[in-house]
Amino acid sequence: MNTIEGWTEVAFNNRDPVYLQVVRHFKERIATGKLAAGQETPSRRELGTLMKINPNTVQKAYKEMEEQQLIITEGNSPSRITNDKELLNQIRSELIGEAIGAFVASVRKIDVPIEELLQLVKNKYEEGEPEHD
Repeated sequence: MNTIEGWTEVAFNNRDPVYLQVVRHFKERIATGKLAAGQETPSRRELGTLMKINPNTVQKAYKEMEEQQLIITEGNSPSRITNDKELLNQIRSELIGEAIGAFVASVRKIDVPIEELLQLVKNKYEEGEPEHD
């Protein structure tokens, strides 16, 4: 699998620190299978160039991911995605939980009965809208 593919697709927002958005991008790629356990990540310099961000920002993101044990860096070897299956499952659950939390917070204001809401969600989900990266 090519480690460079898809790294320039990030649209950074102005609310959150860029390094945390990079970490989130890694988590999303892991959760969707675009990054596999044990897969080599781009070098810090390479990722900075691809994403058009400061190499120091990438370094901060990598440090954060190492602290969260999302990536493993041994000696002078390239960093790799963790092989920890439990952690990889937690990433997926975390992202799903965040999305559901934001969704529920926004629709709760509309006061839709739960049965109607569940049917609407089911219908929309089954429409098979194209995925967005």
